[in-house]
Amino acid sequence: MTLLEATDLRRHYKVRAGRGPFGAKATLRAVDGVSLKIEAGRTLGLVGESGCGKSTTGKLVLGLIAATAGTVRYAGNDMPPTGSAAWRALRPRMQMVYQDPLGALDRRLPVGVQIMEPLAIHGQASPAERRERAAEVMTAVGLQRHQFDRYPHELSGGQRQRVVLARALMTEPDLLVCDEPISALDVSIQAQVVNLLLDLQDRLGIAYLFISHDLRVVRQVSHEVAVMYLGRIVEQGEAESLFAQPTHPYTRALVSAIPVLGPRRERLLLQGDPPNPVDVPSGCAFHTRCPFAVATCRAEAPVLQPTADGRQVACHRADEPALQVAA
Repeated sequence: MTLLEATDLRRHYKVRAGRGPFGAKATLRAVDGVSLKIEAGRTLGLVGESGCGKSTTGKLVLGLIAATAGTVRYAGNDMPPTGSAAWRALRPRMQMVYQDPLGALDRRLPVGVQIMEPLAIHGQASPAERRERAAEVMTAVGLQRHQFDRYPHELSGGQRQRVVLARALMTEPDLLVCDEPISALDVSIQAQVVNLLLDLQDRLGIAYLFISHDLRVVRQVSHEVAVMYLGRIVEQGEAESLFAQPTHPYTRALVSAIPVLGPRRERLLLQGDPPNPVDVPSGCAFHTRCPFAVATCRAEAPVLQPTADGRQVACHRADEPALQVAA
């Protein structure tokens, strides 16, 4: 069953392109036509370089920021307008796990109070029931009950991230948007949090939108993967198929950079930096860095097209035998 479906989501910002207070206005296309689906109990990994629009997409699908254009459907119904009473009533079913656990917590309050806060905000349960529920969730995420009265600065990074996760689970959501949930943690703690997320999905049937630039972790946790570049999805499909044989040159470059044991494999190195999102190149936005670009790439913007193996790829040359051999 499709839990969440976003269609042609766009989020544009008006910014100053020139210097000084009288600089000309320009449009920054943070998200520019993103469509995705998340099935109940499954994980969609969203990957790409910093600044490509991953976090903005996560906030858009939850309605935390209003879309410039596009639609979001949740459990078969249109997402209510941001800030409306219907949207607030739906929010307990959709929660977000932020990248920086210390920044997401109030340093002045004990973590137990913050874990109970979602139930208080939505007027659910009595104070005694909230405390009992918080104790149960803390145990589920691997926290000790004696830590209920601790403050965020008294906990380790991994424990703080577990507090953030416990707070998100208090309302028993169907969907968690995890925005770089392990990037601020040590490698050993990262493994603990990833295993915890997988265990919770198995036991509770939670769906995840897992946003990260760490492709090793994305491959481990995701059923499907969407690759973003400059506000658009350039490739999407089943995780194992996509990592085994990436099609889009940008996806190939990302996958070839994953460290592997054994003989070193050939890497596809990209030249230069990502273009300015205020001044996106004409045609395919990736053509300025793509070693396979031709005249068509510079003139026409590709659209996502289905491939023989069920994936979707936005590349003019995706079906050419020469490019498939190069992969």
